Parts: sequence; C-alpha cells; structure tokens
Amino acid sequence: MSGAAEPVGSLQTALAQAQRLLTQDPRLALAQADEILKVIPHQPQALLLQGIAWRAIGDELSRHGDVAGADAAYARYIRSSTKDPQLLQAASALIENRIPEAEARLREFLKVHPTDVTAIRMLAEVAARLRRYADAETLLTRCLELAPGFAAARHNYAVVLHRQNRPAEALTQIELLLQHEPGNPGYLNMKAAALAKIGEFAQSLETYAQVLSTHPRQPKVWMSYGHALKTANRLPESIDAYRQSIAQMPGLGEAYWSLANLKTFRFTPQETAAMGAQLQRPEIGDEDRYHLHFALGKAYEDEGRYAQSFEHYRQGNELRRAGVHYDADETTRNVQRSKRLFTTDFFAQRAGFGCPAADPIFIVSLPRSGSTLLEQILASHPSVEGTMELADISVLAKSLGRSAAEAPGAGADYAEYPEVVAALSRAASRTLGERYLEQTRIQRKSAAPFFVDKMPNNFAHIGFIQLILPNARIIDARRHPLACCFSGYKQHFARGQHFSYRLEDLGRYYRDYVELLAHYDRVLPGRIHRVFYESMIDDTEGEVRRLLAYCGLPFDERCLRFYETDRAVRTASSQQVRQPIFKEGLDQWRHYEPWLGALKDALGPVLSGYPAVPEF
Repeated sequence: MSGAAEPVGSLQTALAQAQRLLTQDPRLALAQADEILKVIPHQPQALLLQGIAWRAIGDELSRHGDVAGADAAYARYIRSSTKDPQLLQAASALIENRIPEAEARLREFLKVHPTDVTAIRMLAEVAARLRRYADAETLLTRCLELAPGFAAARHNYAVVLHRQNRPAEALTQIELLLQHEPGNPGYLNMKAAALAKIGEFAQSLETYAQVLSTHPRQPKVWMSYGHALKTANRLPESIDAYRQSIAQMPGLGEAYWSLANLKTFRFTPQETAAMGAQLQRPEIGDEDRYHLHFALGKAYEDEGRYAQSFEHYRQGNELRRAGVHYDADETTRNVQRSKRLFTTDFFAQRAGFGCPAADPIFIVSLPRSGSTLLEQILASHPSVEGTMELADISVLAKSLGRSAAEAPGAGADYAEYPEVVAALSRAASRTLGERYLEQTRIQRKSAAPFFVDKMPNNFAHIGFIQLILPNARIIDARRHPLACCFSGYKQHFARGQHFSYRLEDLGRYYRDYVELLAHYDRVLPGRIHRVFYESMIDDTEGEVRRLLAYCGLPFDERCLRFYETDRAVRTASSQQVRQPIFKEGLDQWRHYEPWLGALKDALGPVLSGYPAVPEF
C-alpha cells in the first residue's frame, strides 16, 4: 500500500486479511488495520476492525492474568469505538492512566448525555481502576438496562462481580455472553474460574479443558487449570499443567511457585537451576521475581540449604511487601476498638439477637496454623460439609461500614465498623445472619446439617458473628508462634494476608490475635473451643473427641482417617491433609532460628509463655 489511490481490490484484500487474522492473532490484525488507516484515514471497516482487535487483545491479556494490560487494551477499544471528541479525550486520559481527568470529563459529558452507554461504561472502568467496585457495578447495571445487548459492558459487569467475590452472579452474566459467543475463550476462562469459586470443580475442569483444546498456547490458563486439578486431588495432572505453563512461559514465576506450593513436590536440580537463571534476567518483573524467590526458598529448604533458603524467602517477602499496604498499628487499633465495643454487657443486652441457625462451624486462626487439618477432620464426619475459606463474613462486615458512610446526612462522625454493629436492631442482626446462610448456600453440595467456614481472618469478626449467628460454633486453631508465623512467612498468598511479608508485622499480628481471643474468652466464657496443633499431633483421638463433643456431634472413626476423605481442598495444605498425621513439621522453624530475632522480639511474652496467654 503506497498511496491514497490504492485500488479497491487491494483494499478489499487487505480488509479480508485483517478479518482472517482476528481469529488467529489479533495483534497482526491490528497491525493490518493500522496500515490500511495510514493509507486511507478514517476507512470505516478498518476502524471497526481496529476496535475489534483491541478488544480481542484485551480478552487475551485478561486470560493471561495481565489486568493492567487488559485495562489499557479495553480503553483503546473504547476510543476506537467512539467518534465523539469529548469521549475521545476521556478515552485518551484512560489509556494514559490520567484517571482524575478521565473521571471529570466523563461526569461533565454525562450531565448533558445521561443515557450515553459508552460514557457510562467508561466511567465504570474508571471506578474499577480505583477499586470502587460497588460504583462500577451500579454504573454497569444502568448501562445494561439501557442497552441489554452491549456485550462489552456485560463482560465488564461479570468481571466486577467476580472481583467482589460474587462468582454465582458473575456466572449468570457469563452464561448470557456465551449464548452469543459460545466459543469465546475469555468468557470460558472466566466461567471456569467462577465455577471453581462456587465449588463446582468437575465443571470447572471441563471448561478449562475446553479452552485449552482450542487455544493451547495459554500459559496462565494452563496454570489456572493446574490450580483446579490440585484442588480436585489430581496431583500428577496438576504438575503436568504447571510444567506446561512453564514450558510456554519460562519466566512465569507463579507457575514455579504453584509447584512449590504443592508442599509435597520436589524440584529437580534442572528446575532449580532454571529458576536461578530466570532471576538473572533484568527484564523479569517484580511479580515473577518474588514468586521465583519463594519457590527457590522452598527448593533450597528441601535440600537442607537453609541459609540460601532464608535469603530467597527474605527477598521474596521484601519485594512483595513493597507492593502492598499494611499498617500494623491499624490492626492493633482495630483490636482495641473491638475490645471496647464487644463487652459482657454488650452481649447481655442483645440476648436473643441474630439468626438461631447452628449450621456454620467457623475455624479462626492465623494462616498455616493447622486449620485445614481441623476442617478435614470435621468434613470427614457425615454430618459436616467442608467448603473453603469463605469471604462472606468480611464482606458483610465491610458493607455495614459502607452503608453507614453512604447514609443521608452521614458526616465525619458516622459510625464505622465495628462500632456500627452497636446500631443493629434485633431484626437487622437476624437478617444479616440469614443473609450469610443464603450467600453461602451455593457452597453446600450435600444435605449435611453443618458446614465449615475456615476463613482464618474471621477471628477479627467474632463479636459480629456472635451477634448475627449466636449458635454457630467457633473453633480457634492455635499453633506455636514461631512455627505458625515462619510458616506464613514462607508462604506467598494469592490475596490478602498482607501482614505476612515482614517478620515484625507477623509477630505483632499474632500477638494482636492472641489478645483479642483472650478478650472473648473473658466476655464469652466457653464460647470458643481452642485446639492446639501440637496437642492434636500428640493425642489425635483425644483432641478429635473433644472437638466433636464441642460441635455436638457423636464420635465417628472416619474423623481419625481424615486422610481417606475425598474432597476438594483449596488451601496450601491440600496435599498435607491427604496424608496421616506426622510430627516432622513441628519444629521445621528451628532450622531458621538464627534469622528470627525480629519475629521473637515482636511476639514478646506471647512467645515466652506459650501455650499460656499473658495478661493484656
């Protein structure tokens, strides 16, 4: 193509070639469309192809887990699909991540054009970038009311729902999208992830396999497939999937960490060397780098090279800590606020509040405390169903604070969580308990009368749980402070647990947890059943009998053979709890004791007095 007078036949050939490339390689399709537009500016079909290519690139980056890259590609798609100068300026601001400017331009535009669905969707994108997912959801709901067939907006809506931990609702939107594009790999990948979130692992695995059968060059999809296979206890296939991911993307640190995170897996010398070589590449990003450090920490630990192991754990944690916000003082303040609010009188004045159902069994703790072992033991009883670490209590608690802040007339003195809990009426507390049961019902696949919610961080919400679900069981899984905290330090968590990336933060968090649980022991005596991990190892049958008695359940021998129970387990301990109890891991932290001074100092009397609790 050399000039504007290009023959029509050549133009049609170029357009047809771009159209064919869309299904094979959208980047090449985009390049072809760009070439056409250089020669014939504003050529309508080329502009259309350019927009579709950007959307396809966004879908591909989304499948690969590149959220920022996908957002940028979708912004370019929006710019390509609009002709209004004001919206073009807003789209340009989005592409260049000038978020305040984009938001201001869009709000001004919508004052004049309140039903413009492109602008509404763009403003939702701004909200999502700022993690204001509730705002993004409201905007996208309005967008789809005005234009139910707006597929791009519906895809955004599904993503926002998924990011808010509402996979069942996201799945509904994905199914609507798949009615029109049944083979779309981006939609299918999100469907597989949502199915796994609601515990439908067989369907999730089928969907991942469907995506990979038609789009096999997807390293991050292979990795997600590996996660699902691991959860379903298909270990050899899981390992193969992770290795397939690495073969396609040798610098993908998360795939190496996923192998290490199997806990029972051992790297070959060649794999250890390959990870070291990847770390030498200057272009490796921080995310891949810290995953590689965590994986190498595990590889060297298995070889007994503890100094090298600790150095990799230290570097991985340092990199990870730099990318998250965590304020240990804020955690301490929240503990003190809960202690002031949730007193003996508080609960006495609210006797009879909440939903009376006794279905949930909450296991609270720190991560890596033995909580998955307790869940597996309980889930081996015919009356108990194991689910996973459910975020519903935390989401309900946060919604109270958000509702208070958004209430008409709310000023600077509005009640935040946990203080806002004091304003709940008898009816409201019952409604919240019922809402929790309704939201978690999708996780329950059997007719068992009880189910386990083992989100460890729920220890911060015990007062709230007591108010809305006064008959739920609460079990505290406690492990030696150094064993628990250092095990957390070695663990890279997919999300949350930001306290775990500094030894000082870990020690303070453990101390705050012990202090808050000691408070509830005083104001709600006998309410919480405590299981010490070391006692469970030493006297398994005695501890299991006491645990079942607390839950009001008859003893069942199957709980002692918990490792025979075939169920999906979605934590780092998934392979360990499929083996009989062993003592080898009790003192693994001692290999690293020379480097744990900061942790010991932060723990203070909680460490020196363990298992006794100091006076707070």
